[in-house]
Amino acid sequence: MTPPATFDRPADRDAELRGRPGEVRLLEIAPVRAVMIDGEGQVGEATFAPRMPGLYATAYGLRFALKRRGVERRTGMLEGFFWTADGSTDFDAILGPDRETWRWTLLISLPGEASDQELESALAGGRAKVSPELATNLRIETIEEGRVAQVLHIGPYAEERPTIERLHAGIAAAGLRPRGRHHELYIGDPRRSAPERLRTLIRQPVEPA
Repeated sequence: MTPPATFDRPADRDAELRGRPGEVRLLEIAPVRAVMIDGEGQVGEATFAPRMPGLYATAYGLRFALKRRGVERRTGMLEGFFWTADGSTDFDAILGPDRETWRWTLLISLPGEASDQELESALAGGRAKVSPELATNLRIETIEEGRVAQVLHIGPYAEERPTIERLHAGIAAAGLRPRGRHHELYIGDPRRSAPERLRTLIRQPVEPA
């Protein structure tokens, strides 16, 4: 019989993002507010680019608003939730060449010190940076993932599959099963890092099997 899984509670964001390649960590993540926007189909520059100005304008607008009252906070990294329209969990189906059923949400976490008024003002600034049809979808929500498993992947995004499989094997070995949506946190910047040096945290919410 598998003993109950033990989940660590990170003391702060830096502790939450630590990890060694291939090491599956079980964590209990505190709720966090984030600015987010949805998309579907193929992922990449063509689909991400129209949405990025709204996300970053909101995040940086909030950072500068906090700085004006003496609160220094870094801007969060880009993150993404991914799932399929048909609810498939088969790796071959999900990671195959046909990705028209993909659904995704891009997001950036926001500092907890922000007031509702500061959030509303920053969001208005973000909506002004994207097309009207995207502006209606740009929003701020609270994410409550709770218990998750995560692993650090180093290398190109296209080579994530072995890392994802390792994560899911670790989940099963802990007597758990996936729930919710596949979550990626992009620690590395593809504009500044060589593909083989990109760092991505791959996270999956879990529950008892």
